Amino acid sequence: MATSKVPFSLAQSQQPPHSILSYPKYWANAHEQPAYQLPMSRQDMDALGWDSCDIVLVTGDAYVDLPSFGMAVIGRALEAQGFRVGIIAQPDWKSADAFKALGQPNLFWGVTAGNMDSMVNRYTSERRIRSDDAYTPGNVGGKRPDRAVTVYAQRCREAFKGVPVVIGGIEASLRRIAHYDYWSDKVRHSVLMDAKADILVYGNGERQIIEIAHRLGTGESIKDMLDIRGTAVMRKDVPNGWYEVDSTEIDTPGETIAHPNPYAMMQSEACDDKQQHRLREKVEPVSIMNVGKHRDNTVIRLPAYEAVAADPVLYAHASRLLHLETNPGNARAIIQRLGSREVWINPPPIPLTTEELDAIFDLPYSRLPYVGYGDIKSETSKIPAYEMIKNSVNIMRGCFGGCTFCSITEHEGRIIQSRSEASILKEVEAIRDKTPGFTGVISDLGGPTANMYRLQCKSRTVEAACRRPSCVFPGICENLNTDHKPLIHLYRKARELKGIKRIFIASGLRYDLAVESPEYIKELVTHHVGGYLKIAPEHTEGGPLSKMMKPGIGSYDAFKALFEKFSKQAGKKQYLIPYFIAAHPGTTDEDMLHLALWLKKNDYKADQVQAFLPSPMATASAMYFSERNPLKKISRVQSKYSEHVPIPRRKKQRDLHKAFLRYHDPENWVILKEALIKMGRADLIGSGEDALIPAYQSAYGSNKRTSQTFKTQQTHGLGNKSGKRPFKAGKPPRRK
Repeated sequence: MATSKVPFSLAQSQQPPHSILSYPKYWANAHEQPAYQLPMSRQDMDALGWDSCDIVLVTGDAYVDLPSFGMAVIGRALEAQGFRVGIIAQPDWKSADAFKALGQPNLFWGVTAGNMDSMVNRYTSERRIRSDDAYTPGNVGGKRPDRAVTVYAQRCREAFKGVPVVIGGIEASLRRIAHYDYWSDKVRHSVLMDAKADILVYGNGERQIIEIAHRLGTGESIKDMLDIRGTAVMRKDVPNGWYEVDSTEIDTPGETIAHPNPYAMMQSEACDDKQQHRLREKVEPVSIMNVGKHRDNTVIRLPAYEAVAADPVLYAHASRLLHLETNPGNARAIIQRLGSREVWINPPPIPLTTEELDAIFDLPYSRLPYVGYGDIKSETSKIPAYEMIKNSVNIMRGCFGGCTFCSITEHEGRIIQSRSEASILKEVEAIRDKTPGFTGVISDLGGPTANMYRLQCKSRTVEAACRRPSCVFPGICENLNTDHKPLIHLYRKARELKGIKRIFIASGLRYDLAVESPEYIKELVTHHVGGYLKIAPEHTEGGPLSKMMKPGIGSYDAFKALFEKFSKQAGKKQYLIPYFIAAHPGTTDEDMLHLALWLKKNDYKADQVQAFLPSPMATASAMYFSERNPLKKISRVQSKYSEHVPIPRRKKQRDLHKAFLRYHDPENWVILKEALIKMGRADLIGSGEDALIPAYQSAYGSNKRTSQTFKTQQTHGLGNKSGKRPFKAGKPPRRK
């Protein structure tokens, strides 16, 4: 057992969470009524009668006072607690001057990159710079720095020394530990260390940030806030009273270790504590024997930053262990050494109750961009992200799908937090009454997943003990409630509201869950699809699907059959638009070939291609970096217990995988011809029904210029013998 001179209280981690609705108003509360919008300038503060702000929030997004924008949610939640909150949105980061606009905050700075990781926002999956930014007025790119959390935190400290800096949002959340960074192609430190912040808030941060604000408001030092769930802090060592379990032994089969299967269900927290905690080697025997009795004060030590940065196998191991400790019901604290210091990650926050979540969404948002941006109809002021979601309603949080390429579970958690029906309907009415130019159409009633509303484990005891990374892979868990009736009822009630003409469902649909409720599919197809429904099977082949933790294509086929059946019954011609990922870890050239053949057989021609982008902390990113599968035991040698993962890493191979998805595009025919010949599938070149590409592709697809010429011929009928109409794509022009 490690010792420490640093004081630490275990009491809070052992007690139920403090409701965000039960705090007394901050003593300095100066709010007679909420601000129409939170202040962004001294003039705004003067209009409110403020001489200073208690908290200043810095964000990489434009300020939109809408509950779909994280900084507005945090700002309004703190305002409701009685704090005076100002916002500095997209400041000029080249000096500290812009960070002084609202004066020195009395309590702390809150820093976020915005609704997206700044690197994902700025760069494509091929590391090319984007010229636009949907979260900026006028869709202008370059208004936030790379690694915005780190840069903003540095400028905050320069502007006013000694003011605590709290970082949060998705960039901080996904970079809370040593993580692979695709853009620099290396493992980077925890952003907490790089930003030199005082505390990092991960996940949806209302519970954490409200507690931090009130404790600072009572005079407590930020340095003493070491025990808040959903936060990470820097430490020198493990504190007194904590049991440290070392995880450095790689997952090798045999007597040394008995790692829990991530797909196994733990029937209760008390079951077989010895086996559950006999996870790591080099721990004193007394610690192993007693660690089950001390879960609340057990910390898992991951390999140090230097080790995971140098050894991909250790990185995969660390990723596996990190994802096993994500259930708020049984997760333990995690510690990782970086040089001479330690990053300490407290267990995830307890999810908000329905009452708490309703209170957050019922706050007095103006539902408009900051008035200082000017006319929202002007092209220079229009914020594309706002335009896209201004008429949508977020009905829930979290996702138990566990898709390895997605960051939702790492950020929001896998326990679904649903709003009440009354709160959702109230927001629909607010859209109707407050949104300029509203035409009666709600663009979405959804969330991270469209159809997980009120779906949860049938047993709270089982849910608290479960260590599966997904409730729906490799199949739907028998303990999962899949009843869609509350969602069907919500749709019907929303359609009945006065002034509402149509409601569409635009969020991603989990079709393997939907087929469990044909009544839901009928409701969706009959009333909430506008001709096309986007859906994401992601692939057709078992290899890549198993690395994505996505269902087999059979689930898609079952959904498609029901979709078409109910569309026909409704007298509507409606179509599914399937999305697929190219170059995902575990995908071979043969997998992409089979996907292309499936696309051709089903007459799908993809307009856009999504290539895999390794986002920080995602399981698929660990696969990409390590070439190991963290969903299974980790070993240095391939065996039935450990799996090496093929990675389409080279640009040429990534381009080929994208080309297979767009086999019908003449620009891709040359690269496909070369690949098909090498793969021994020259039979797919020609004019037969099964051919992917025509035999004449070299005349038109060798470069962009000739390809463009070919497209012009398609458009204007050039090269067609009659000259009266263009020939169809994929068929050669007649030659004299």
